Amino acid sequence: MDLEIFALKGKKVVITGGAGVLGSVIAKGLGKAGAQIAICDIKETVDVVKKLLRDQVEAKGYYIDVLDPQKIKACHDQVMKDFGQVDILVNAAGGNIKDATTSTEMSFFDLPIEGLEKVVALNLFGGAIFPCQVFGESMVKNGGGGSIINISSMSAFRPLTRIPGYSAAKAAVSNFTKWLAVHFAQEYNRKIRVNALAPGFFLTEQNRYLLLDETGNLTARGKTIIAHTPMGRFGEPEELIGACIWLASDASRFVTGTVIPIDGGFNAFSGV
Repeated sequence: MDLEIFALKGKKVVITGGAGVLGSVIAKGLGKAGAQIAICDIKETVDVVKKLLRDQVEAKGYYIDVLDPQKIKACHDQVMKDFGQVDILVNAAGGNIKDATTSTEMSFFDLPIEGLEKVVALNLFGGAIFPCQVFGESMVKNGGGGSIINISSMSAFRPLTRIPGYSAAKAAVSNFTKWLAVHFAQEYNRKIRVNALAPGFFLTEQNRYLLLDETGNLTARGKTIIAHTPMGRFGEPEELIGACIWLASDASRFVTGTVIPIDGGFNAFSGV
């Protein structure tokens, strides 16, 4: 088999949320496959870029606010000036907040609308729609096509307790991914592919408080998740890299409109 179909040499990659845990790991993986990486984040990108450069990954940092289309446009214009074009867009910005999470202290009836709106805006509009509008408008002009990779969630397949806003937003991300795949192929460029990864349970700063207690032991929720994950553990961020390289490369050139679970079998397990 010709493994060159997985190579990304010379490809230009934009990663929104690129300074986050998952985004930075994906950046390293795509960079090691040969791509040039634009780390775009509202957070400081200097440390992530330095680490990538030490790992022999060609990378540069950019400021972006995915909730502000004008700031996305400014980021886009700077990336285009530096890179010339964008071949791959990975939308890794997103997350959940306590104000959109039910608990013993906060019932569903008391969830503030501001918290729910923030989570939906961050994950759906900022985490998918807005960047696809801005960067996608340039990508559809690529003669060689391109790949957009959104980040959905296991909660898009199976609504999880306590996180109604996040679950609704990620379900919408999966639906939007399929819609955009069809729209771009039919209306603009049949070589532009749009897919999503749906991570299962990976320990991040956003969900740590739900899965581990103050002493680092599993919470009741964490124990339930492990019990319903056939592989019996949480995922490691590095375990997203293989599928991401596949979706970004020519190895998946006839794959579009899919949502790929990376979940240790959680979605396949009925509980029995």
